[in-house]
Order: sequence, then structure tokens, then C-alpha cells
Amino acid sequence: MHPVCDRVASWLIAHRNLMAVVAVVLSIVSVDRSRHLEFVRSIDTMFDRTDPSLVPYRRLARAFGSSEVVLAAYDSPDLLTPSGIAFLRSLTAQLGASPGVASATSLASTPLGDRIIDLENSPTARKLVKLMEGYALGIDHRTAAIVCVLQETSLTNATARATVVSRANTIDQIRAIMEDLPGGTVAGEPVMLRDGFAMLEHDGNLLGTITGLLAGCVLLISFRSLRWLTVPLAVVFLAIWSTRGALAVAGLKLTMVSTMLSAMVTVVAIATIVHVIVEYRRQRDLGLEPAAALQRAIALLFWPVIGAIATDVIGFGSLTFSRVGPVHDFGIMTAIGAVMVLISAALVVPFLALAGQFDADPKRAWGEGSLELGLDGLVTRIVRQPVAILTCSGILAGAAVAGMWWLEVETDFTKNFRASSPIVKSYDMIESRLGGAGVWDVLVPTPDTIDGAVLSKVARLEHRLRAEVVTTGSDGRTTASLTKVMSVADVLAAISPISLERLESTRAGNWLLTNTITLLEQQLPQLASTLIGRDPLDESKWLRIMLRARERQAAPQKREIIESVRRIVAQEFPAGTQQAGEVTGFFVLLAQLVDRMIADQWLTFFIAAAGIFILLACAFQSPLLAAVAIVPNALPIFVVLGLLGWAGVRVNMGTAMIAAVSMGLSVDSSIHYIAAFRRRCAEGHTFSTAIQAAHQTAGRAMIFSTLAIVVGFLALTTSNFIPTVSFGSLSCLTLAGGLLGNLVVLPVLLTLVSRWLSPGCQSVANTLQHGPLHHPHPADKQDKLPEHFHER
Repeated sequence: MHPVCDRVASWLIAHRNLMAVVAVVLSIVSVDRSRHLEFVRSIDTMFDRTDPSLVPYRRLARAFGSSEVVLAAYDSPDLLTPSGIAFLRSLTAQLGASPGVASATSLASTPLGDRIIDLENSPTARKLVKLMEGYALGIDHRTAAIVCVLQETSLTNATARATVVSRANTIDQIRAIMEDLPGGTVAGEPVMLRDGFAMLEHDGNLLGTITGLLAGCVLLISFRSLRWLTVPLAVVFLAIWSTRGALAVAGLKLTMVSTMLSAMVTVVAIATIVHVIVEYRRQRDLGLEPAAALQRAIALLFWPVIGAIATDVIGFGSLTFSRVGPVHDFGIMTAIGAVMVLISAALVVPFLALAGQFDADPKRAWGEGSLELGLDGLVTRIVRQPVAILTCSGILAGAAVAGMWWLEVETDFTKNFRASSPIVKSYDMIESRLGGAGVWDVLVPTPDTIDGAVLSKVARLEHRLRAEVVTTGSDGRTTASLTKVMSVADVLAAISPISLERLESTRAGNWLLTNTITLLEQQLPQLASTLIGRDPLDESKWLRIMLRARERQAAPQKREIIESVRRIVAQEFPAGTQQAGEVTGFFVLLAQLVDRMIADQWLTFFIAAAGIFILLACAFQSPLLAAVAIVPNALPIFVVLGLLGWAGVRVNMGTAMIAAVSMGLSVDSSIHYIAAFRRRCAEGHTFSTAIQAAHQTAGRAMIFSTLAIVVGFLALTTSNFIPTVSFGSLSCLTLAGGLLGNLVVLPVLLTLVSRWLSPGCQSVANTLQHGPLHHPHPADKQDKLPEHFHER
């Protein structure tokens, strides 16, 4: 055994009381600091920070305040009647007077007043109603919408928290008013922020606790010891809070995928401590006193645990190469969490394991004898028929992996939430009655004085967008892909008695145009500020063309629509000129987000695999053993993703993180297994006895730890955020597959490459010549396997 391991283990045992005091102080400080940990509520932090599309998106927010609009909608069959329009006017005034609302605009706010319903006799009313369709009026003429602009606030560090509360209260007040109306609902970016992030914060506080409790139940059943339930849960508690404290000190903020942080720290901690429990129990079975048994267990597992935590850090840390903000930050957070697990285990385990005499030893689980026999039988089959087992495994895995060809990306943002959530219900109404929930924009620069030439060019662009951006159905028929295209040119065409062509052609027309725009800004200030804006960053003036499309479309169809719009805009307002147009909006960014996450998934996976391979090659001083350790953990990831393709399950944000994270988690078991195998080989065991010992020690521990982790991860499937559900369920599958790979594929590969390994282990052929598989080697003295771990 390495002298460093002995010295570290001896020091930890001797100074366990001091370590316990440090743990208490660290937990108190961490809990206090974690109170300052903030939750990022900005939508643009979701996206690729290097994405050029963010530049116009941020310009859109600066110039038009796009994130400050709440849409309040309700069902009104008699909307276009005197009583219906009167009620809408009253409701608009009520919402406009609500605290936190700067202005409220609806169909009742037009310059025509009550005459807006006189569609038979008033051409202007017909034009305005047509204009408002898909904006403040449903296509069915019975869905009314009030556009509420929230008051601007300064999001400085000192006032950010108070601002969030004010926003939440304002939205809650609007929602309370609308809930009493038929089909009443609220939607918009501020609503999505308020509901979505409140839901995620709730998940973050709850899921970590449920994960720990579920995993704790498995540990209690597995070891039937309150002490050895307390030990891992104490490590989990300290690791989680010290991680949160470290994040607060480092100035990092929680994001929408951070709800899984506590669960991730929990599973790393439990996987680590379960190996310690199993090895400590084995040393006690050999007759060592508790302190000596724990010291020997720590010494034996010192380098394997260090290696396992290092691979976790590499796997999690590979996510920092992602260009998507939440994934990048999640990689940093979980890597810090893995390091804090190691520190917490060193501080907590020696003291709690040896404090007092009560319930000192972990016991055997019910049915563990059958598990032993099953592991022995598995080893026998593996050693005798490795080629057949590997061939069958390869065929099954290959068939599953082929399904990756049919993987599809989920770009419908509403699919990130459960169908019963308020967010989805709101967007359902917008999708079905207001022309679609896919909201995006074209920005066009304009001189300070808007003239007829600019408006005519905008109108020509709009005409092309309506006519040329089409979708071809399976029957060959084409339909317009954009359900709404609206700019200030449309508004002026509706309210001005002179056409845009005549306004463009004369100086008097431009004078009249200027006056008409001024009148628009006075009578419909909210609508005017929505369509004409100034970027305070450079004082440039911009016109906004509002686009609406169906959110629930296939990813290729969305990409085709976006590219068509970009092509037409580039033709009318070419890039590289002073009049270059910009295409942006939530619809555009979301369509690109998951695509880029999928690309990043393979980048981060290969970085994780390469980093882990280099680490293991150095640690084992054998590239061959490093490759053998990688294969059984990488294969289940490809199999699970392939099965998703066969099942037609679309890939979302949670799925896109699974590869690198699972690689980092499941390879821990391979490290412990190979370390136990090499330790037996170094002691002079035969190959088969070394494999058997690894199965009965590391294999047994990985069964217990994987069972606890899988059950703990099931807590994530209760989340209201579907990517978290996907991450939890797929993690369960990949970790279960990793367990199968480490119990079957790993020993098969070790058997097949045994002739190229260190001569410390005899070849399989020599092993089979020297007698039964389970007989111990004569050189196995003090550290021999107990009689199949029978009860003392």
C-alpha cells in the first residue's frame, strides 16, 4: 500500500475531532453566505453568449422594451358589440391603473373609440380591426387582448431583488383580474420569467431534499444502520451547502438548469461514501477494530476516490466548453460540488463513523447472500465465454445506437413545461386564437425623420414576407408561414386618408406623414413605442416589424421559415450598409438554442472522454486499461440516445447534457473496480480470483451506490421543468446501463486483454488450469476474502 495513503488515513483518524469542528464552522459560514446566492432571471442568459443574434435581440430590448409587455386575454363572444367594447374599455382602464403598469392598450383604445365596432359603415374601422388581428384581437373576433406595458425599473444590484418582487406582484394582480373572466389568461415574456423561474426555484429547493431522502432510504435498507445512514447524509448536507456558499463567494448565480445541482452533489457524495461503507464492513469482517478498519478502508480507497472525484470534475467541467450560458455555468457549479464532496467526506466521515459505540457496523442487506452467489455465477460465465458475451452485447448495442440517426430536436419552448402549467395554458390560447406563440421581429434602421421612402421600403418588405414565406404541406398546397406581419407602415395605412405611395411622392406628403406619426404617438403611445424606438446605446432610431408564427412546428420547418425571412430582409436591407436589417426575437433564438446544445453535447462528451482517458492512462500507467475503463461507460450513453431516436422522443435541454455528465459519474465505478482488480493482482492472486474479488467488493459497492443514485435521481422526474425530468430519467437509464457495463462488459474486456496486462495476474488459460474459480490464492494472507461475506 502506498505510504502516502497510510499517512493521510492515519492523520484523518487522529484528528477527526478537529475535522468535525471545521465541518461545523464550514457549514455555518456556508449557510450564511448561500443566503446571498441569486437566481438569474434574464432570458438572454439562456442563449449562446457568442451568438451574433444576441446583438439585435439586446438592441430590441433596449429600443422597444420587448421584455416588459404582458398580454392579458379573455374570451368575449359579444366583443364587437356596444356592451362588449364598453367592458373592454373598462377592463383596459382597470389594468392600466394597476400598480406597476405603465400603460394598457386594446381594441377599445383606438382613435375611433366606440366606432371601432362599426365595421359595415366605417372603412377605417375595418382597417384598424384587420390591423389589430393577431395583436390585440383574435382572428375569431371574440378573443380580446389587452397589451400591458410594465413600468421601467433600474435593475441595479441594490434594487434587483425588490424589482423582482414588484414585477411578481404586478403580474399576480393582472392575473387575479383576468382569472375571473371566461378563458382569462396572461402571457408574455415577463409572465414566463415570473412563472418559469418561480417554478425552477421551487424545484431547486425541493428536488435536492427528495433526492437525498430517497437515496437515504436505499442506504438504510442496504446497510440497516442508522449510523451509516447519517454518515452519507451528513456528507451530502455539508457538500451541498459548502458548494452553494462557494458559488456565492465566487459571485456565480443560479440558472434554470441549476435546479439539478443539489441532486448532482447528492449522488456524487453517496456514490463515494457507499464504497467506503462496503470496504469498512469488509475490514470489520476480517476482524479489525473500528478505527483500524476505517483507517485501512480509507487507505485502500484513497487513490480510487481521488480518481473518481477527478473524473467527475473532468466530466462536469467539460460542460464549461459549451457556448450555452446555463450549461456552461452548470459545469462550473457541479465541478465545484464534486470537489466539495471530497472535502466534506474528509471532514465528516472519520468523526461520525467512530463516535460512540452505538450501531457501529453496517449490516448486510436482506438477500445479500443471493447477490453474492449471483456475482460469482456472473464471473464464471464471463471468464469462460467472454467472446460470446461481448458479441451479443455488441449486436444489441449496435442495433440500439442506430436509432441516433432519427434523433429530433424539440424547439417548442412550451414543451419545457408540463401541459397543466399556467405557462402552457397561456400559450395554448395565444397559439390557437392569436395567430401563434412564436413572436419575433425584423429591425430596420431609419433616419430621425421618418419619410415616405423609408415607409414604402418597409411596406414592400412586409408584402414579400407575407407572400414569399410559405410552408408546403404534404398535399402540395402552400400556406403563409407568418400569421402576422405588422409595422408602423400598416398602422399609418389604416389611419391615414392618404396612401403611402402619395405620401412618398410629395414634400407635402412627408409633412403630413410627420404630423400623422406625431398624432399616432399622442393617441396610441404604447403602439407607437412598440413600433418606433431609439437605442439609447448609440441613439440610433429603428422601425420594428412584428412577426408572429406558429410555435408548434418541427425544427426543420422553423429553420426554413427563419432562413426565408433572413434572405428576404438581406435583399431589401442588405448587410454591410447603413440600412442593414436585423432578424431577431425569442422565436429565432430558441430555434437555434437546442441545436447548438446538441452540437455542444458531442463536443463536451469527447472532451470529457479524452480528459478521463488521459487521467486514467496516467493513473493506471496503462493506456490499454484506460480504454477498457472508458468503453463500458460510453456505450450505455450511445445506447440510450439511440433508443430515444427509435422511440421518437425529441431531444431537449436536459437530454443535451446527459452524455458528459453520465460519463463523469459512471466511470467512477470502473475506477474502483479496476483498482480492486489490480490490488488483487499485485498480491499474487490468479486472474479469475482477482476478478471475483473485484466483483464482490467494488462490484457490490457499485450495485448499492447505483441503486441509491437511480432511486435518488427519480426525484428529478417530479419536476415541473421537463428538461429536468428528461435529465433525471435518462441519467437513471445511463447509470443503470453503466452498472451493467461495469459488471459485464468491463470484466469481459479485462479477460480478453489479460495477456497484455501486467504479469501480476496470470492469464485466463492458466487460471482455468489451476482449479476452481473461487479458490483463493495461497498468497492471500491478511487481506483475503472472507467466506463469501457470511454473517458474523
